[in-house]
Amino acid sequence: MRITLFTFIDIDQRMTVPPKNNIVTKLTQRHPKLTHTENIKVISHVQRESDDWQLNTLMLEGVDVPFKYKRKKLYKNLSNYRVNITYYPDNENIAGFDIEIMRVVRIKVT
Repeated sequence: MRITLFTFIDIDQRMTVPPKNNIVTKLTQRHPKLTHTENIKVISHVQRESDDWQLNTLMLEGVDVPFKYKRKKLYKNLSNYRVNITYYPDNENIAGFDIEIMRVVRIKVT
């Protein structure tokens, strides 16, 4: 069985599992737009500087949409790691085009 989040995103049912963590459960109950995915492999991780922030972009296995988040400091490279990730859908306007992205709220290496 497959779950379609958007037209371009197709996530396997086994990737989106009910969270075991109390914090994640509370977050997803309070904010219905949040989605939690566990044990998914990071294919690509890019970090770049913007003002005082480090902008991080992840590409995950089986998902064609970038996952973005900010940090104050450089973070270790997450390529080829498996992560638990909590995110919500968003749009970003680049050169006049609306592009679907995922905003990361919480990420943990498994």
